[in-house]
Amino acid sequence: MEQTFAIIKPDAFAKGYAGRILARIYAEGFTVVGLKKLYMSKVEAEGFYAVHSARPFFGELTDFMSSGPCVVMVLEADGAIKKWRDLMGATDPAKAEANTLRKEFGASIGENATHGSDAPETAAFEIPYFFSGLELL
Repeated sequence: MEQTFAIIKPDAFAKGYAGRILARIYAEGFTVVGLKKLYMSKVEAEGFYAVHSARPFFGELTDFMSSGPCVVMVLEADGAIKKWRDLMGATDPAKAEANTLRKEFGASIGENATHGSDAPETAAFEIPYFFSGLELL
């Protein structure tokens, strides 16, 4: 079984979509082994997205991610990383396939409802950024 990291972003949380997104996660066969609601500080968002610090959208991204509550999760399934990325859909909701989370719940590239690890190495950084081993059940 593989684990991946996922976020229900502040835009989706504020619009009341968290429950519907969680329902889809369970319906698609994921096991949720870690889950918490939190309000990321600007510093925490900057640390989490440090890989993008030189990109022009970094400030806007970290402002957005620290703008309201979100739900952070560790999901488990066979091929969890690819499976979660397929369920999320393309970064741009306008280009996402039908029945993906970003198509259904995303408003724009910047406010696209969800985040997910893109590789095992990314998951290995992202999971312990928010969860200790004792929190993963």
